[in-house]
Amino acid sequence: MIAAVLVAAIAALHVYILVMEMFLWEHPRTRKAFGTAEDFARQTKVLAGNQGLYNGFLAAGLFWALGQGVAGEGRAVALFFLACVLIAGVYGAATASRRILFVQAVPAAVALVAVWLGW
Repeated sequence: MIAAVLVAAIAALHVYILVMEMFLWEHPRTRKAFGTAEDFARQTKVLAGNQGLYNGFLAAGLFWALGQGVAGEGRAVALFFLACVLIAGVYGAATASRRILFVQAVPAAVALVAVWLGW
């Protein structure tokens, strides 16, 4: 039960990131969240949209795992996609912003442990 809630929260987070990167990239609140200037956001809109799509794929995989049951048939799917989120978060923290470690990687690691232990 705890694992499913954590997986759902991480999936929802990635849907939110998808929306920000694909549809709201130039919005002032999104620029503030990502620490980007107006000119930079305008120049990188297509790139951010592509990045948002990948976040959507992560969310889709996690929702797929939830549909199968993270304590049952969806366990391996959940572990795979959570590992992908964790790796992406660590890479993002190392290359873009340390904040990504706490927003993306740490929650994925906690959920990964919860699924692994069958909580």
